[in-house]
Amino acid sequence: MPVLLAASAAASEVETVPAAPPTLNQASSLAARGHLDPAMALLDILAQKLPEQPGVERLRGEIFYQKQMLGEADAAFAKALQQDPEDREAMEMRGVTLYRLARPAEAIPLLERANRTVSSANVDPEYVLGLCYMDVKRYDDARHAFAAQFGFAPDSPAAYVATARLLLRREFTDEARAFVNKALTIDPKLPMAHQLLGEIALARADLPTAIRELEMEEKLNPLDGSLYEHLGDAYVRNAQYEQARRVLNRAILLQPNDTGPYILLGEALTRMGNPAEAVHYLAHAEQMDPGNAVTHTQLGQAYRAMGDMGMAEREYRIAVYIQHRNDPKPVQSPAQEK
Repeated sequence: MPVLLAASAAASEVETVPAAPPTLNQASSLAARGHLDPAMALLDILAQKLPEQPGVERLRGEIFYQKQMLGEADAAFAKALQQDPEDREAMEMRGVTLYRLARPAEAIPLLERANRTVSSANVDPEYVLGLCYMDVKRYDDARHAFAAQFGFAPDSPAAYVATARLLLRREFTDEARAFVNKALTIDPKLPMAHQLLGEIALARADLPTAIRELEMEEKLNPLDGSLYEHLGDAYVRNAQYEQARRVLNRAILLQPNDTGPYILLGEALTRMGNPAEAVHYLAHAEQMDPGNAVTHTQLGQAYRAMGDMGMAEREYRIAVYIQHRNDPKPVQSPAQEK
């Protein structure tokens, strides 16, 4: 009995030993493994101890950011910077968060300062900084930011073309064209420049200019599959179907895993009066990407040209279903129809 009593007393003493307080490392480890709510619970405990430990609010902001709670993330990063004005990670993350909150002018000073405090800045903040410059129409500053990201000299032809590519992606077509033309004044034989001018012209539905620029690029860079895809697109839109067939065959040889050339070639062949051959290429594109509505639309047109109205109607219904399947009241899938 004395032994049992002693063991019981020892157990009682163990139970009353207070648990060790949580640490920031524990919260960071949980967050890194994707356990965001448990990590936040530890941060709430840590925040009660004053003065608050540096890094708590930054990690809180990172968790809010991952949870897409951008307003809360911004508040946490702002508090982290009040506690430590030299916290580069908090500067970067608050800048990125402000950009996503559509407040680029406020994001710029933070991202600029964060990038000046270290010898090699993180790539993502450089990219976001360039986007912020675009939004406030500071295009040359955007070029410098993108040049730093890609490792180009800021006034090099490559820097102008890279920035033009990103300007086109944001649909700043006038500015993109001006930057490509500047690049060509520095290096008239710069690869990709005429292709980009052709893509800009395509975006503006200026088919003669698009064809002229893309044909110039073909002479400089004849082994780029994407060039032939864009040139084929321009030829199809301009009703030059035989020329489209020629270049799209090259695009397929150079990039056989891209559905775009197959779809465009199918459209060209249908319009040339070869719908059965068009179905062959379009069916291959459908195998590669069954969820592409354009493929099914072109298949419908090819079957219609063949006189198979049943298959044509089926393909049209599939295309409509794909386009509207995420609507509040999606249309019925053709597979569900009786």
